[in-house]
Amino acid sequence: MASYEQAGVSIEAGGRAVELMKVWVERASRPEVVGGIGGFAGLFDASALKHYERPLLATSADGVGTKVAIAQAMDVHHTIGFDLVGMLVDDLVVCGAEPWFLTDYIATGRVVPERIAAIVQGIAEACVEAGCALIGGETAEHPGLLQSDEYDVAGSTTGVVEATHVLGPGRVRPGDLLVAMRSSGLHSNGYSLVRHVLLDEAGWTLDRQVAELGRTLGEELLEPTRIYAKACLALARETRTHAMAHVTGGGLAANLERVMPAEVSARIDRSTWSPQPVFSVVGDVGGVPADELERTLNMGVGMVAVVDADDVDRVLSVLSRHEVSAWVCGEVAMRTGDAPGSVALEGVHPGW
Repeated sequence: MASYEQAGVSIEAGGRAVELMKVWVERASRPEVVGGIGGFAGLFDASALKHYERPLLATSADGVGTKVAIAQAMDVHHTIGFDLVGMLVDDLVVCGAEPWFLTDYIATGRVVPERIAAIVQGIAEACVEAGCALIGGETAEHPGLLQSDEYDVAGSTTGVVEATHVLGPGRVRPGDLLVAMRSSGLHSNGYSLVRHVLLDEAGWTLDRQVAELGRTLGEELLEPTRIYAKACLALARETRTHAMAHVTGGGLAANLERVMPAEVSARIDRSTWSPQPVFSVVGDVGGVPADELERTLNMGVGMVAVVDADDVDRVLSVLSRHEVSAWVCGEVAMRTGDAPGSVALEGVHPGW
């Protein structure tokens, strides 16, 4: 007689995973959360919307990409949640929206309760760091579609911003300064290139000690994404910040262009910072041209704020208070012959 478990799906393992993750989900809460884990839907009390004159809901959905292959190869799963939450909430806060809650989706070939719980632990801890609640999720077992030790993670987050406080291109003016916020490393983008160069072509192993990195390659590649949410919301509340750009796939220039109005252009001075060694390692080992690195990786900058020049000292002070390393990296000017909204990178990184 056939059974669901014989087909590769263990209801018992799924239940055990839920029990193990409960303690972490309960920590990633807010006063507005109604009920607990186990319902068909997560409930969130939206009464706070009454205090807004014109509340705008903001939402973002994303995944982690091929960085999960590194986590699976190293059998380290508690950090990947920071990558997921970082990709979600930091897309949300660039418009000034406060992330309220997040839901996740984990698909795997075989439910290993301890592994699923480790993934959720990371997601929950990252939600606490971002100030949002983890109010629901789904773990799906897909035998035959994914190998038994394979999984992928994705999620969605929702937040709110007052309509008159929305940040973006409409606020950017000539004379504004660009403030760069240092990344923790590769974050969660460009891993297909990084894996191809270092693992496939160079044949490096994840346990290889890399002198330039000061640790193993695997440890470097699993460095969690920095979460800027609370720091960026503080900028929106306390400073004359006009726009922000989350530097993800496409690199610094392409993401900053998304918040540049047509009548201006931006200039970024590479000489104002040195990217972490991992970026030059990828370039040197793979013979990857500098412009290709810049189109693919964050090059040491995970977020950029476009701020009023007269308020830049306060901006830097707020970021320092939140322990975010930041510096002025460029400026905004009227567009001349450049393409609308163009961003130009000039100069050379120290030591490059």
